[in-house]
Amino acid sequence: MKSVFDVLKERGFVEQATEEDAIRELLAKESVTCYIGFDPTAQSLHVGSLVPIMALVHMQRQGHRPIALVGGGTALIGDPSGKTEMRQILSREQIDRNAEGLKGQLSRYLDFGPSGAIMLNNADWLTRLNYIDFLRDVGRHFSVNRMLAAETYKARLEKGLNFIEFNYMLLQSYDFSYLCKHHNCLLQMGGNDQWGNIVAGIDLTRRLEDTKVFGITFPLLVTSQGHKMGKTEKGAVWLDPSLTSPYEYFQFWINTEDADVERFLLLFTLLPSEEIRETGRLRDAELNKAKTVLAFEATKITHGEEAALHAWQASAASFNIKPVDGALFPSSTVPRTGDGEDISAIGAIEKKHEELERGIPAFELFHEADLCGSRGEARRLIAQGGAYVNGRKIFSFDEIIGLGDIDERGEITVRKGKKQYRRIKVT
Repeated sequence: MKSVFDVLKERGFVEQATEEDAIRELLAKESVTCYIGFDPTAQSLHVGSLVPIMALVHMQRQGHRPIALVGGGTALIGDPSGKTEMRQILSREQIDRNAEGLKGQLSRYLDFGPSGAIMLNNADWLTRLNYIDFLRDVGRHFSVNRMLAAETYKARLEKGLNFIEFNYMLLQSYDFSYLCKHHNCLLQMGGNDQWGNIVAGIDLTRRLEDTKVFGITFPLLVTSQGHKMGKTEKGAVWLDPSLTSPYEYFQFWINTEDADVERFLLLFTLLPSEEIRETGRLRDAELNKAKTVLAFEATKITHGEEAALHAWQASAASFNIKPVDGALFPSSTVPRTGDGEDISAIGAIEKKHEELERGIPAFELFHEADLCGSRGEARRLIAQGGAYVNGRKIFSFDEIIGLGDIDERGEITVRKGKKQYRRIKVT
């Protein structure tokens, strides 16, 4: 079974990693606590934040424990990374208000239940630091020459870098050390503009905690046309539905450039990567169908399935086009070329009445529905508690599925995990 590092890499999340082989080995063997920081300088996150969010989703799905760190303390300073000018300094009240909003948004993507993901605010420890003690215990480990050589600061030296921003690297590094000490956090992830800060945190953690920790950065995402991800003529595409409605959100994704469809399906949906790769061969109408799948899946993850369905229906009505058949949603696949499959059949298979009268063992049904690549995989899925029929968990691989499982629509819904469905139409 491949590690989550392999999953992240094949889906395009990994730009740099401190020690690839060591990270892969670490993530393959045990449950690891990792963290990503989120900047509370606005009342909502936007689409540009989805790469780190989805990375944490994959980490949790593979059994690891994410920490979503709201930067209520570091936001009082302002991160100079990737900025040509100093950020506007917000009041503590504004930052606290924004931080609360971010917590609610992140809970849509991550499970913060018992032994699930953790949400923390670095204001809880950074605002309590004694400045003299901090300089003696932490500041002495930083070389000014090395800091000035980092891309984070080099880009700012021409226009001017003030002392308050210069402290940012120390604070973010201290975060990693603090999380390692108090939560056994061994991995920090972030955008590629955070590479210098992450490496500095790794070095500080080694010195203070005598612990080996690691870092991964994500590519700074732009579209195939060179536009910054999440920016439109109307401004940012927000994750808060009161700022960007589910319909507008759906429209943003369905207007994806042809060259970006495969990449965005890999990054922003949970559909199997093996199937997504098929979109590289799609053209014209089939590629537009893949865009619809992208828009639906991305909207479903952020706003829920019902909102995604309404946005899809409203989109079809607004542009006076025939909507894609509803059997596509909830989707677990993308259109393929050359297999003669009609769009209305995607997400559904057919079974004859007499087949169900005899009954079908659950593991065979999940394999025939293409939710599992083999009968052995289907057996393992059921043993691990990840198989459902009409929302009911299947506990025995040889449980017989038959006529008694047909719902009022004349269908049986089989589900793998939380996201992948097939509807079985009885003929």
